[in-house]
Amino acid sequence: MTAPRLGTGILDRIGDTGLLELRRVVPSECARVFLKIEAENPTGSMKDRMALAMIEAGERDGRLSPGGHVVEYTGGSTGVSLALVCAVKGYTLSIVTSDAFSVEKRTHMAALGANLALVESDDGGMDEALTRTMIEAARRITERTGGFWTDQLANTDQLSAYHRMGAEIWDQTRGKIDAFVQMTGTAASCRGVSEYLKSKKASVLTVAVEPAESAVLSGGPTGVHRIEGAGAGFVVPLWTPEPIDRIETTSTADAMGMSRRLAQSEGLLAGTSTGANLLAAIRVGTELGPDATVVTVMCDSGIKYLSTELYRARENHSEATR
Repeated sequence: MTAPRLGTGILDRIGDTGLLELRRVVPSECARVFLKIEAENPTGSMKDRMALAMIEAGERDGRLSPGGHVVEYTGGSTGVSLALVCAVKGYTLSIVTSDAFSVEKRTHMAALGANLALVESDDGGMDEALTRTMIEAARRITERTGGFWTDQLANTDQLSAYHRMGAEIWDQTRGKIDAFVQMTGTAASCRGVSEYLKSKKASVLTVAVEPAESAVLSGGPTGVHRIEGAGAGFVVPLWTPEPIDRIETTSTADAMGMSRRLAQSEGLLAGTSTGANLLAAIRVGTELGPDATVVTVMCDSGIKYLSTELYRARENHSEATR
């Protein structure tokens, strides 16, 4: 029996997450599909990896001094992860976010000590205008406070965190991986993991996923969607097509439906982006056939979305027991 991993603090618990084969939600004609369980990170999100990498890079090169102030715009998960890292390391934090993102994320950020600036959305949707408004608000806060702006859409420091994630997947599959599928937000996780896997095995099929309602990477028009943390509405600075073989799209409704199926058939409570990942992974896996292995990502825990349309309690229409 393996002894539990020991650490000197909560930040030591970031990474080294499990890889789980899905059994019931994957059709018989599909490849084996494995899910990287990023909900095992301390805040329940893969964003813990990139938050730590960006902060530590700022520390190393002097952009962030002891006791300094950090600024970021975020759909929520990056903000929660930065709030955790800043709390542990003794930095203050200003977060620009929006009512388009779950109240659980905003409450979590505040509980960890972040100061929040809320940007109103257009009826709860995510689109290019909202993203750009949040970015501009973060820029103004940075100018006013003199803080360290992590600027997640343009910050290449986070790529090292996702190279590590790629190394974990490579080791966990013992190199027997045929395809990797991942949703794009900043594009850093899809790019970073794909870069690492391609460096080990050039034949690995790498697939980026984006919202069908705003499929800008696929050459489509910008639009409004409700997949939190994904689809900024424009081609983000960290996107580069070189390590990516193809792009798949999924609608918000389909992604939510798959997330609910995942919870009810596999017992895995995840966010909408995970549902989108799984839909694309099954498409790819069905093309590759049952002898192949596909890896995709459980980006975060569904506990972050219990108040949202994804999991909000619905009226039970069944007849009550008398």
